[in-house]
Amino acid sequence: MTGRTAQTFAPPVVEAYSWLEGKDFSQRALINVSQAAPVAPPPAPLRAHMAKVIEEVDTHLYGAVLGLEPLRAKLAHHSSALYQGQVTTEQVAITSGCNQAFSAVVATLCRDGDEVILPTPFYFNHKMWLDMSGVRCCALPCQGDMIPDPAEAARRITERTKAIVLVTPNNPCGVEYPADVIQAFYDLAKSRGLALIIDETYRDFHSQSGPPHRLFEQENWQDTLIQLYSFSKAYRLTGHRVGAIVTCETRLAEIEKFLDAVTICPSQLGQKAALWGLQNLGDWLAKERLEIFARRQAIVDHFPTLAAKGWRLLGLGAYFAYLEHPFDVSATELAKQLVEEADVLALPGSMFVPEGDDYGRRQLRIAFANISTEMIVVLFDRMAQVSQ
Repeated sequence: MTGRTAQTFAPPVVEAYSWLEGKDFSQRALINVSQAAPVAPPPAPLRAHMAKVIEEVDTHLYGAVLGLEPLRAKLAHHSSALYQGQVTTEQVAITSGCNQAFSAVVATLCRDGDEVILPTPFYFNHKMWLDMSGVRCCALPCQGDMIPDPAEAARRITERTKAIVLVTPNNPCGVEYPADVIQAFYDLAKSRGLALIIDETYRDFHSQSGPPHRLFEQENWQDTLIQLYSFSKAYRLTGHRVGAIVTCETRLAEIEKFLDAVTICPSQLGQKAALWGLQNLGDWLAKERLEIFARRQAIVDHFPTLAAKGWRLLGLGAYFAYLEHPFDVSATELAKQLVEEADVLALPGSMFVPEGDDYGRRQLRIAFANISTEMIVVLFDRMAQVSQ
C-alpha cells in the first residue's frame, strides 16, 4: 500500500479487541477498561425526546454544513457562561464527533511536511490523523506529574511548526492541566504566531468548579485559540457523533470546505439530542460528574493494593488512571497477560507514544468511567495477582 493510510498504525482499540478472540469469559466476566466511551444509552428523557424528533421531516434531511444554528447558539451561550468570556454563534461549528473536529482543524492549518507539537503520551487518533495528513508529529514528552512544559515546547518550535495541541482533562493520563500552564502555552503560541488547539472533550468531568482556564477572556482569543469539544461523554451520544469547534469565523469558513467534502452535515438526530441535553440535562450531568468523582476517589482509596506490588499511579482524573507497572516486560505483553490471567482488558502505554519510545513500555491506561466503585476493588485485586 502506498496511500496515506499506510503512513500510520492500525487502530489501537481494534488491536486490543483482537486479544479477546477465542477467549471464554463465562466463568468470570471480563472487566473492560480499554475505552472511555459510555456503554450505557442516553438517559430516558433524552431517548424519549429523540424518539419524538425522529418523526420530524428535517431530521432526515441535509442540514447546514456547520451545524444547526440553535445548537451553535446554545453552545456559544453555554461556553460564554462557563469560561466567563465571549463566544458568538458565528464562532461555533458542529462536527460529526470530536475526531472529525480535530481532522478539520489540521486540514486548515497544515501542508505536507509541516509540524504539530503533541504532548506524549498522546491521544492516538490525533497522531494517526497527523500521519495520514503528511504532518510531522513533534513529540513533547510529559514525565513526573504528566504535565507538559511550555519552555520545552518553545525549544521544539521550528519554522514548520503550525500548532500546539493540548488535551485537558487529558486522555490518556487523566490529569487536569493547571490554568497557569494552559495560559503559558497560549502566550507561547500567540507570540510565535501558532495555533493552540485545546481538546476539552472531558471538560464536563473536570474536578475544578469555575472556569478551567481564562483563555476566552483574552483579547482576540480567536486569533490563537481553537477549542474542540464533544457531546458524546456528556450525554452518552457516542454513536450519534456530535462534536464541536470554537474558533474564528475565518477559520470556520475553511473548515466548512472540509466538512462539506466529508460528511456534508452532522447527524440531525444527534444535533437535536445535543441541543435538548444542553437545555434540559444540567442537573442530570451534575450527578454524572459526581459519580465520576466517586470512581476517581475509589482509584485513590484502593490503589494501595497495586502499590504494594510495585505499581505507581502517574495520572488520574476525568475518565482515566495512568499507571506504571513494575515488571520487566513490555506494557503490550503485560496487557495481553492481563487478558489471559486476570480477565482484564486495558490499553498499554506503547499505544500512546511514538514507535520506539521506551517510556510507554512501562505504562498502562485504565478507563474507569464504565465500571462501578465496587468493580474497581475487584479490578485491582485481579491485577495484583498477575506477576512475572
